[in-house]
This record gives sequence, structure tokens and C-alpha cells, in this order.
Amino acid sequence: MSVRKTFAIVLFSMLLTRVAEAQMSPPVPPASPPQNCTAPEHKQFDFWVGDWEVYLTDKPEQMVGGSLIEKIYGDCVIRENWQPFTLQAGGSLNNYDSEEKIWRQTWVDSQNSRVDFAGGLEGGKMVLTGPWKGSGGPGKDRLTRMTFSSEAGGAVRQLGEVSSDGGKSWSESFDFTYKPRRKPAGEGQ
Repeated sequence: MSVRKTFAIVLFSMLLTRVAEAQMSPPVPPASPPQNCTAPEHKQFDFWVGDWEVYLTDKPEQMVGGSLIEKIYGDCVIRENWQPFTLQAGGSLNNYDSEEKIWRQTWVDSQNSRVDFAGGLEGGKMVLTGPWKGSGGPGKDRLTRMTFSSEAGGAVRQLGEVSSDGGKSWSESFDFTYKPRRKPAGEGQ
């Protein structure tokens, strides 16, 4: 028998042994997900999590869209999927920055906007502020401030305000009330 054939047979035997050992080894249990986001601060914005119908606050019968807000990635991130009827669709990723002790939100939308907000709880309300390029028209950047508050009946209010003078004065931009999505008749609660 040639050296090549002998080498091939030995190599093949070693491969078969490894396959057999792998098949006989007990499966390795999956690692537990890290518990990085269990501090109370990571739960401060949980009141916004839900499947929502969104209405104008001053016209509670006028629905403007829907929004699905979910906790993902080991409960470390809150993801927003905003689906309006007439405005730009978009979404955000929100998380608590443990090092800086603030909440961060990155918003992106169908108009190719990207805004980075930061803030935290103020008087029981989540307040996030960030510079929105071109929000006042071409070349006219403004600060945008969003205030989220838990309301009666499980609703959440999101008040949007803008400032053209660096936050010295604010004017209302939008005012939405998120109400839990109603289930169609015959569908479970």
C-alpha cells in the first residue's frame, strides 16, 4: 500500500472518529441571556411599550395612525414602528445608557431623516430632546423635544415641541394620544 493511500485512510478514520464523538456528546445547553438590563432605570420607559392606535389629543376621535412599541434584545432596547396614515413612516430604537445615565433614541424615517435624542425622566414623564436638521425648512434646523406621559386608562401622550432659538422658547409641533389597539370582534382580549 502506498504512503498516500495509508495517509488517506488514517485521515478518513480520524474524521469518522470525530463525527462519532460529536454525535455521542451530550448537547451543550444554550447560554442564559445576559442580565444587563434589569436595573429599574431600564424599565422607566416601559409604559410606552404596546400595540397602539394613535389619535390627535385635541380631537380624540381622529386616529392618525398606529404604532407598535416592543422590548427587544434581552429587554435592553425599545423599538418603535410608527405607521401613520398621512405623515412619514418611521421608527426608533431607544435604550438606557448606563454609563451616562440617560435615555437615548435614534429616529429614522421614510424621508431619510435621522435624529438622535437624549434625555430621561422628569417629573414622571420621559423627555427626549435632539437637533432635527431641516425641520424648519431647507437649512433651518430646530431642536425637537418630545414628552411622553402615562395617562388614564392605559393611554400614553406624546407631546412634540420645537425650538428655533436653541431651547429658549418652544412651540407645539404635534400632540398624540396612544390608546391600546382595539381587538376586532371575536378576537381574544
